[in-house]
Amino acid sequence: MLILTRKIGECIVIGDKIKVYVMDVRGKQVRLGIEAPAENVIYREEVFQKVIEENKLAAEAVQFHFSKFKEGE
Repeated sequence: MLILTRKIGECIVIGDKIKVYVMDVRGKQVRLGIEAPAENVIYREEVFQKVIEENKLAAEAVQFHFSKFKEGE
């Protein structure tokens, strides 16, 4: 893990198309601004984990549905 120190208004660059700016610091919270191409999907980690879990559940439901379908052929 790379750990950097930045001040409000400063940024880091990821690759050649993504910039992450420090917008504000309030207590223990840091507000970030992210410039990235539209094809880059950006999630907060907890939202991303929820998406992964929902996708797993949906895939399991589809597999269950198709296994019942094959049994009934």
